[in-house]
Amino acid sequence: MWHELGISAGTGLIILIALYFVINRAVINGIEESQAELRKAVRKGIEDYYNNKGDDDDEE
Repeated sequence: MWHELGISAGTGLIILIALYFVINRAVINGIEESQAELRKAVRKGIEDYYNNKGDDDDEE
Protein backbone atom coordinates (compact mmCIF):
# COMPACT_ATOMS: atom_id res chain seq x y z
CA MET A 1 0.00 0.00 0.00
CA TRP A 2 2.75 2.47 0.91
CA HIS A 3 4.65 1.60 -2.25
CA GLU A 4 1.60 2.52 -4.36
CA LEU A 5 1.67 5.98 -2.81
CA GLY A 6 5.35 6.40 -3.58
CA ILE A 7 6.61 6.47 0.00
CA SER A 8 8.45 3.90 2.06
CA ALA A 9 6.94 2.20 5.09
CA GLY A 10 9.23 4.10 7.49
CA THR A 11 8.28 7.46 6.06
CA GLY A 12 4.59 6.55 6.17
CA LEU A 13 4.88 5.48 9.78
CA ILE A 14 6.60 8.73 10.74
CA ILE A 15 3.89 10.73 8.96
CA LEU A 16 1.15 8.80 10.78
CA ILE A 17 2.80 9.32 14.16
CA ALA A 18 3.26 13.04 13.51
CA LEU A 19 -0.37 13.31 12.36
CA TYR A 20 -1.50 11.57 15.54
CA PHE A 21 0.28 14.10 17.76
CA VAL A 22 -0.97 17.07 15.74
CA ILE A 23 -4.59 15.89 15.98
CA ASN A 24 -4.15 14.99 19.65
CA ARG A 25 -2.87 18.48 20.48
CA ALA A 26 -5.67 20.12 18.48
CA VAL A 27 -8.32 18.15 20.37
CA ILE A 28 -6.75 18.97 23.74
CA ASN A 29 -6.60 22.69 22.87
CA GLY A 30 -10.22 22.65 21.70
CA ILE A 31 -11.35 21.03 24.94
CA GLU A 32 -9.40 23.54 27.05
CA GLU A 33 -10.89 26.48 25.14
CA SER A 34 -14.42 25.17 25.45
CA GLN A 35 -13.99 24.51 29.18
CA ALA A 36 -13.08 28.16 29.74
CA GLU A 37 -16.14 29.32 27.81
CA LEU A 38 -18.39 26.85 29.64
CA ARG A 39 -17.11 28.05 33.01
CA LYS A 40 -17.95 31.64 32.07
CA ALA A 41 -21.43 30.64 30.90
CA VAL A 42 -22.12 28.63 34.05
CA ARG A 43 -20.93 31.45 36.31
CA LYS A 44 -23.11 33.93 34.43
CA GLY A 45 -26.06 31.58 34.66
CA ILE A 46 -25.59 31.13 38.40
CA GLU A 47 -25.26 34.89 38.91
CA ASP A 48 -28.40 35.51 36.85
CA TYR A 49 -30.26 32.89 38.86
CA TYR A 50 -29.30 34.44 42.18
CA ASN A 51 -29.96 37.97 40.92
CA ASN A 52 -33.45 37.04 39.71
CA LYS A 53 -34.26 34.70 42.60
CA GLY A 54 -35.68 37.50 44.77
CA ASP A 55 -37.82 38.77 41.89
CA ASP A 56 -39.42 35.38 41.30
CA ASP A 57 -40.40 34.95 44.96
CA ASP A 58 -42.67 38.03 44.79
CA GLU A 59 -44.65 36.64 41.85
CA GLU A 60 -45.68 33.43 43.62
